Amino acid sequence: MDLALLKEAAIFAQLDDSELGRVAEICKEQKLQGGTTIFKEGEPSNRLYIIAEGDVRISRIVPGSGEEALAVLKPGTCFGEMGIFDRSERSTDAIANTDCTLFTIARPDFEMLLDFDRDVAYKVLWNVVRLLSSRLRVTNDNLRSFLAMSMF
Repeated sequence: MDLALLKEAAIFAQLDDSELGRVAEICKEQKLQGGTTIFKEGEPSNRLYIIAEGDVRISRIVPGSGEEALAVLKPGTCFGEMGIFDRSERSTDAIANTDCTLFTIARPDFEMLLDFDRDVAYKVLWNVVRLLSSRLRVTNDNLRSFLAMSMF
């Protein structure tokens, strides 16, 4: 696995090459055809994904409207990481928008890495805090805009 690809993923951005090498050791490659469902909302979360090639569509089914695409993710993006940390069900669907090559990390492997390498754990967890804070800011901005528009 290419360490530069891992470094593009927000949760691994602060790791040095040696630490990235330890992460790469637990990654498994997965190739998917366009249109393949990677996971569905409500399924158990047991792995995170890093896009090496192709695009992944993150969406939800809106009753009465159908699929609503929330984002189209590009190579270097990590997704599905929330379930690794909170052990909750998937909150969205993920679909291979094009033919894709993904690298996956299973929860048990990820937890073992963090348990045995405190430096990696510290850096990854701080990166997750930054990532989730950034996402929360975007959500707040979107909510503020939605509320402002709905008042008229």
